[in-house]
Amino acid sequence: MPTEFAQQALKILRDGGQFQWYVIPLFAFVVYVYATEIERRNWDLVFAGLAFWGMDWFNEIWNALFFHFNGRAPVWGAPGKTAYLLLIGLNIEICFMFAVAGVTFGKMLPRDKQMRILGLPNRLFFAIANAIFCVFIEVLLNAVNALTWEHAWWSARAPWLIFLIGYFHFFAVSYWVHDMKTIKAKAITVGSILGFDVLCLIVFGAILQWI
Repeated sequence: MPTEFAQQALKILRDGGQFQWYVIPLFAFVVYVYATEIERRNWDLVFAGLAFWGMDWFNEIWNALFFHFNGRAPVWGAPGKTAYLLLIGLNIEICFMFAVAGVTFGKMLPRDKQMRILGLPNRLFFAIANAIFCVFIEVLLNAVNALTWEHAWWSARAPWLIFLIGYFHFFAVSYWVHDMKTIKAKAITVGSILGFDVLCLIVFGAILQWI
């Protein structure tokens, strides 16, 4: 039987009655961020941002599938106030945030790929540091039940999986795409990530209705 938080999320899952007008300016902001980088032909950041966003969708899909198969609770849930709950752990506000987060975090990268920080390659350093920062923010969100955790192995007392599976690979993939030498390689990689996400949404969402 679903937990109380899971039931709360299910009640508003893809409920159009939750719509709020602030979604429109949020969407416009996301479009502006990408339009600005495209205008500057800053393809490194454009594709890094899309890769980051695609990795989040991948996480949200497997989280929803985890709930489908265990029937009790997702690894994380988003049962709080939202203008639209896309998946049990993903609302429209989180979706838009992750859409621009990859661009923002990508701007932190030094131009010199070989530079080391505290003895670490700078890409690895920023992936670790930014993942830790994101875990800290999640702990704060969990404290006010904006994001809910109901498994002992995914909690503030055991943040290792949140760091490793929840965020680190987002940054690792995003920075990997950022540093690819050709636009073609970036486009193929990002297209593959987003294409796989769309395929999963069609199969597990639209067809099987598991998520």
